[in-house]
Amino acid sequence: MLAAVQYPSWIHPEILPFLPQFPLRWYGLMYLVAFGITYLLFKYQVRKRGLGYSDDDISGFFLSGIVGLIIGARLFGTLLYDTSGIYWSKPWLIFWPFGEGGKFTGFMGMSFHGGFVGLVVGLLVYCRKVRLDFLEWADMIAVSVPLGYTFGRLGNFINAELWGKVSAAPWAMVFPGAKRFPASLPWVQEIAGKAGIALDGALVNLPRHPSQLYEALFEGVVLWLVLWFIVRPRKPFKGFSVGAYIVGYGLVRFVIEYFREPDSDLGYIIKLGDPSASIHLFTTPLNFSMGQLLCFLMIVGGLAFIAVRSRLSKREASLLHAAEAERARMQSAKKKLKKR
Repeated sequence: MLAAVQYPSWIHPEILPFLPQFPLRWYGLMYLVAFGITYLLFKYQVRKRGLGYSDDDISGFFLSGIVGLIIGARLFGTLLYDTSGIYWSKPWLIFWPFGEGGKFTGFMGMSFHGGFVGLVVGLLVYCRKVRLDFLEWADMIAVSVPLGYTFGRLGNFINAELWGKVSAAPWAMVFPGAKRFPASLPWVQEIAGKAGIALDGALVNLPRHPSQLYEALFEGVVLWLVLWFIVRPRKPFKGFSVGAYIVGYGLVRFVIEYFREPDSDLGYIIKLGDPSASIHLFTTPLNFSMGQLLCFLMIVGGLAFIAVRSRLSKREASLLHAAEAERARMQSAKKKLKKR
């Protein structure tokens, strides 16, 4: 009896698989849904708080963020994660959405961490240009983004990409495009036996963690619930929601990376455990992927940002209190002069 879950055969990356001349993909649609949900949540906060910003202000803010996100995601995905060197020698391919034979492929290879950096830069540039309070706007988008991000990871699942490490868990899934392993290896035989997979060939496709769904749930829905219902109503100072998002995402993604298979051409970046450990199995918590390294930097940076903003906000509050006290003293002095 097969214990593993088979990837649904009825799922196709193309929205219209019977019309190959129209390369419309669910992955691209999921990005549009993600942007739309984030936009609606952001706009809800603007109206709820009565901030009075126009739709043009919000649209310009989002457009700048989306442009920065795409640029950053592609730069990191191609220049940092791709080890072939083709994008360094032919940089025009970074933003060339066509593959061999002129077939439209879209932007295959997008890095979250690069997208995050690009998003921040894009939003900061726009806020400086039109003189908006960057931290106020960034706080509102920080608590909105995770729910939209959920759909991006669902897009990865529909593409049957970014699968997790090999596992014998009952919910582990056999992805059709995943790497096959030699049936002669002892650990392959062990996993296959637990999953009820017959070894009737030289190579076998083993079940894996559906890490895309883990990310959609925890980096998306769960993180959004925490930020929206706990952090948003109680944020003690401007920038706190931003810091909470950076730390929260970094922590959740760091843990999930243990279940997600690292890029085969990068492997483990830091090997404090078994240096010969396979990237296809979880064998030690002391080997770290590129994603975990970047998440660690996010956690440290987010905590530092919160600490700095907390200190600055206390100083700002102290200066404001002193200014109000001085204003009250001056008004009191004027009243005394009038009485004389």
